[in-house]
Amino acid sequence: MGGRVTATPAHARPGGPPLRVATLGYQTWGHRTLQALIDSDHEVVLAITHPKSEHVYEQMWADSVADLAAENGVPVHVANKPDDAFKAALAEAAPDIIVANNWRTWLPAEVFDAPKYGTLNIHDSLLPKYTGFSPLIWALINGEEEVGLTAHLMDEELDAGDIVLQRSTTVGPTDTVTDLFHRTIDMIGPITLDALDLIASGRTDWTPQDRSQATFFHKRAPQDSHVDWSWPAEVIERFVRAQSDPYPNAFAEFKGQRIRILKASVSRGHYGGTPGRVFIQEDDGMVIVAGPDAWSGKNKGLRIERVRLDDGSEYTAAEFFPHGGGYLT
Repeated sequence: MGGRVTATPAHARPGGPPLRVATLGYQTWGHRTLQALIDSDHEVVLAITHPKSEHVYEQMWADSVADLAAENGVPVHVANKPDDAFKAALAEAAPDIIVANNWRTWLPAEVFDAPKYGTLNIHDSLLPKYTGFSPLIWALINGEEEVGLTAHLMDEELDAGDIVLQRSTTVGPTDTVTDLFHRTIDMIGPITLDALDLIASGRTDWTPQDRSQATFFHKRAPQDSHVDWSWPAEVIERFVRAQSDPYPNAFAEFKGQRIRILKASVSRGHYGGTPGRVFIQEDDGMVIVAGPDAWSGKNKGLRIERVRLDDGSEYTAAEFFPHGGGYLT
C-alpha cells in the first residue's frame, strides 16, 4: 500500500484535441486516474481530493492524490464537500471536463455540469449493478462471474449516468477481493483515457443505464464482516475471500474471543445439526455446520483452515480446533 505508481507511456490519442481536465479523486483509485492523465497529452489543471481519514477502509490503498499532484506541479485543493472554496477553485481552473474516481460526497449539478463536457465518473462495477460502496466485495460475496469498471457521465442520481465505456475481468474460483482490486486498478488508466478520446472526438451516442436492474450498496461497517452461519457454506466461503488482507477479515466469536477467518473452503461431506457447530476435522480443516436448513443433513459445511486472533497470532485449524465441540456465533 501507498507506493508510487509506475508511470506508463504517454497515451497516443486517435483524434480530437487534448482536453483541460480537473480531477476529483481519493486513495489509490484517484491516484491511478491522476497518474494516467499526467502521463497523457491532456492538460491537468486541478486535482481536488479529500483529507486523510481514520476510517479503516480509507486507510487501505491510500496512495495520496495530493502528493502526486504536488510532485507534478498540478494545483491541489483539499475538501470534504463542494463548498464555496471548492467551487471557486474549479471555476478558476476552467476545465473542459472533470474526471472523478472515488469521490465520496454528493455533487450538485452546478458542479458536475459546469465544464463543457460535464463530468466523467469511473466506478468499479459493471453498472447498473453495484452502485454505491465496496462493489468488489459485494460482487464477490454474491458469486458474480465477472467484475469491472464503468466510465459514465455523471448526472443527479448516484452512479446512474449514461455509460461511455465498460471493461470487465473474469472472477476465478479462488480469487480474493485483493486479487480483483489489483486487476481492476490496472484497468483505470486505459478506460479513463479511452473514454476521454471518445468524448473529445465528438461522440454523444452513449448507452443509457437500465435503472430497473440497479442495485445500491451501503458503506461497510465492522458488523458487515460478521459471519452468519445460517448462510450456505459456498456463500460463507466467498464471504471469506471477499475480505482478504488487508481488508477487515470475516470473523466469528468462539468461547468469548473473536476469530478472523483467513482461509476456508467448502467441505467434501454433508453435515447436519445446528448452524455454527464446530463439528469434525476434514482434511486440513475443521468443519463448521452451516446453511438455512442445517437440520436436514443435506448441506455442505464450511471447512476452516486458518484463523487469526485479535492479538495478531495465527493458527491452523488443527492448532486452534484440536477437536470438535462448541459453537461459532
